[in-house]
Amino acid sequence: MHFRRHKIQDTHITLAHGSGGKAMRDLIDDIFVNTFNNPILSQLEDQATFNLAPLLQQGDRLAFTTDSYVIDPLFFPGSDIGELAINGTINDLAVSGAKPLYLTCSVILEEGLPVETLRRVATSMKAAATKAGVQIVTGDTKVVHRGAADKLFINTAGIGIIPQGLNISAQNIQPGDVVIINGELGNHGAAILIARGELALETNIESDCQPLHDLVEAILNICPQVHAMRDVTRGGLATVLNEFAVTSHVGIRLYEESIPVREEVKGFCEILGLDPFYLANEGKLVVVAKREYAESILSAMKYHPAGKDACIIGEVITSPPGIVLLKTIFGAERIVDMLVGDQLPRIC
Repeated sequence: MHFRRHKIQDTHITLAHGSGGKAMRDLIDDIFVNTFNNPILSQLEDQATFNLAPLLQQGDRLAFTTDSYVIDPLFFPGSDIGELAINGTINDLAVSGAKPLYLTCSVILEEGLPVETLRRVATSMKAAATKAGVQIVTGDTKVVHRGAADKLFINTAGIGIIPQGLNISAQNIQPGDVVIINGELGNHGAAILIARGELALETNIESDCQPLHDLVEAILNICPQVHAMRDVTRGGLATVLNEFAVTSHVGIRLYEESIPVREEVKGFCEILGLDPFYLANEGKLVVVAKREYAESILSAMKYHPAGKDACIIGEVITSPPGIVLLKTIFGAERIVDMLVGDQLPRIC
């Protein structure tokens, strides 16, 4: 069946765009179907359907994740909510070892949102999906009254295939393992707060938003025996490593002098009394693996643009279990606890 693509004339989102009628259909056709255009989406069914046989040739398990994005502002140095929604969901799949394949896109629009803002976000989502080699295959659109939401919220779900033989889980972590990160911490969290215009700060800090599935593939091609991986988003490095320590009943010791934080972010944190270990990231992952594989993993990571600053930042220890310790540049040790409360609200 062929649907005529309508060009919507409204300059702002109205409640009619969520009514289920012609205005809504025109919006979906113009902004989403035309932008995300692919054979699965173009069927315009209430669900996306796939042939199982080609998927089973790629692996033996399905990875499935979902995430919602409510970031403020919508556009910020280095990225925007659309690219963030695509890359964030891709990365949640990738750290399981999965190859990301298909994404959904559901949006909640506030009455009064400029149509061109929505079009710009959809275009950014398409560009990010194309770059990552994934397809946006189904979705949903809702409109709420003015004031019931803040401009635009996005939910994305993702499906990927995990190749046979991979078993990446925090439960695999063992004493003697090393902790590796692919680059600088805190850039995204700092960029968001500065972009809000509430601080009289001038910096060139940009979000690190990027897809990580190619980097993960490079790591696993060299070392499929990786014990655990996790992308470092809300709650920062400290939260991820505390989750690892609790799940695997081990301790983790970090070395402050080895953890990469750019000088501008350090200065930003000092001014505001923040800790870069708790700042959000959108293009960083932690890898935990046996020490004997560390150099091979680092070499593979540094060969990839997303891992050029990769380094070992710590080690897994037997005791104290469930605790993350930081050896400071002064030689003392302190506990790095899980984040309590919010350092920065709405950073993803």
